[in-house]
Amino acid sequence: MQHAYQASEPVLTHEIFGTLNSFETKHAPERLFLEGDASLLNEGKRVSVVGSRKPSPEGMARARAVTRALVEHGIIVVSGLAEGIDTVAHETALSEGGRTIAVLGTPLSETFPKSNQTLLKRIKAEHLAVSQFAEGTPARRTNFPQRNRTMALISDATIIIEASEKSGTRHQGWEALRLGRMVFLLQSIADNPSLSWPKEMIQYGAQVLRRDDLPDVLEDIPHFTAASVSAF
Repeated sequence: MQHAYQASEPVLTHEIFGTLNSFETKHAPERLFLEGDASLLNEGKRVSVVGSRKPSPEGMARARAVTRALVEHGIIVVSGLAEGIDTVAHETALSEGGRTIAVLGTPLSETFPKSNQTLLKRIKAEHLAVSQFAEGTPARRTNFPQRNRTMALISDATIIIEASEKSGTRHQGWEALRLGRMVFLLQSIADNPSLSWPKEMIQYGAQVLRRDDLPDVLEDIPHFTAASVSAF
């Protein structure tokens, strides 16, 4: 059954989530704005697919392949509606007949980039958009790390497709690890000698995701969030 929400009134986070541990409660936003099918927050597994805003062609191909695999396993694809990998993840989920949640760093009436307005409109109509930012909230750099924390909170795992040494995508991985969620780095990232952050993240619990291991990994992702999310 679809539970439709409109963006006019915020929903208190404690009304959405049943039981959060003390660390989750400390870092969860006080309220969220929802538009679309809110049942996606309590049906099945959710995995964030994130990466660079300026991805390589290889990174875009990997994002499509990973997203297709998620859809094939019935997993809801979560991403941030940003340029690059996020857009590829949402668009692939839609084209493959999957389900997707967009977690925004802007109010629900806006997108960054603006070119994703049509994509956002479809997600709100058929899937779910989430924001912790009220209408009129100005665009700030700090919005996006906050958005990443919320993405990590509602996801059972995060898969990082591609990210440079200073990419904001790293925030997503660290937030997920802090929250006790699973983090996967594609092997192409882990093996990149020009990057130092993957090695550090692996030391703190991130796992390397190899192509041949992907089906088994997706089967084994636990429901970190399902038991803690109450019905609307």
